Amino acid sequence: MTGFGKSDKMAYPYSLDDYVKEIYFLISALNVEKYSIVAHSFGARVAIKLSLIDKRVDKLILTGAAGLKPKRSLKYYFKVYVYKLLKKFVKKDRIKSFGSSDYKTLSPVMKESFVKIVNEHLDGIANGVKNKTLILHGELDRETPLYMAKRYNKKIKNSTLKVLKGSGHFAFIDDPVSFNYYLTKFLGDGNV
Repeated sequence: MTGFGKSDKMAYPYSLDDYVKEIYFLISALNVEKYSIVAHSFGARVAIKLSLIDKRVDKLILTGAAGLKPKRSLKYYFKVYVYKLLKKFVKKDRIKSFGSSDYKTLSPVMKESFVKIVNEHLDGIANGVKNKTLILHGELDRETPLYMAKRYNKKIKNSTLKVLKGSGHFAFIDDPVSFNYYLTKFLGDGNV
């Protein structure tokens, strides 16, 4: 995908739909007739939107799925307000303490893309997913807390949620045995 790994750098800030189109065209170029998607975190955003436009998508497996509007504390909104206020009066390099560690390491064009993507919430469209979906989620995930997986499970009618005890955002690394068991079973007979 453009902007990741050894692929080309972005010529402009991508939206979520730009990534969806890129994957759609790749799958089409490969002449794939039917496929399932295993998607982690940001990739779950892409997979959900792709499944809504591509009838070739069979099953979805979402893990650490991002994309729903997060619950925010008053402290969070205060921090955002302070940042916006400071941004008007102080040079950007003087307010480096704001922003996630992911955000801080990005190039300027990737930062713009990041902002576009994290501000697009899938709450209103996730219920349109008709594919059989397995949600594998780490019990201790801090990046996409368990409440998000539960909300996806309610929104996606044909979904099953499996919580991996003691696992975090990278449940497939924290508990590969359980993760692969559920994944293999689901891809095989569709049941878990």
